[in-house]
Amino acid sequence: MSVSSWLSLLAICVLGAISPGPSLAAVMKSTLQGSRNHGLVTAIAHATGIGIYAFLVAAGMAVVITRTPWLFELITWLGAAYLAWLGYKAISASGTFIADVPGQQASSLSLRQAALDGFLISFLNPKIAVFFLALFSQFVTTETTLATKLLMALMATLCDGLWYCLIAGVAGHASILPTLRKRAKLISRLCGGLLILVALRILMM
Repeated sequence: MSVSSWLSLLAICVLGAISPGPSLAAVMKSTLQGSRNHGLVTAIAHATGIGIYAFLVAAGMAVVITRTPWLFELITWLGAAYLAWLGYKAISASGTFIADVPGQQASSLSLRQAALDGFLISFLNPKIAVFFLALFSQFVTTETTLATKLLMALMATLCDGLWYCLIAGVAGHASILPTLRKRAKLISRLCGGLLILVALRILMM
């Protein structure tokens, strides 16, 4: 691939990553209800889910999902249900947190749950495979090697992970997080509402 092709792919991956949606809401939810580390874990786990689809597409295996209607629909419905559940949990959160004390966990949200939230939001969205199929097809030719395809998938994964790690890092900063927590109930409800709206949109499509 030429340098211009790599730059074009990078630009599209960045634009795809920064588009607001349920992923952003999940990272903010984890950061707000937990800590910066919780947000970072959610971001990394989310990028892992993105990476799985990207690498499956690069290896030519994603067609199993995209061309199997019942499997595609099953994953889609499971994803919508999980988004709705996350939205309900965010809306019903009390909005109160333990005072920020060094070394003390801010809430009952575990790092394991934060990771699970991030991973399942991306992994239970088979449309990501469709997106990568459409994206990679614009840059892949008959001469493109598997190594190049895997580098393309790695680029997409890193763009997603770095962007949401940046979000978690900024929102979870010691000078910003306390301010966000003062409006915790409102932010949690906004994030929860967004997650539920996305879930409903998926179910109605």
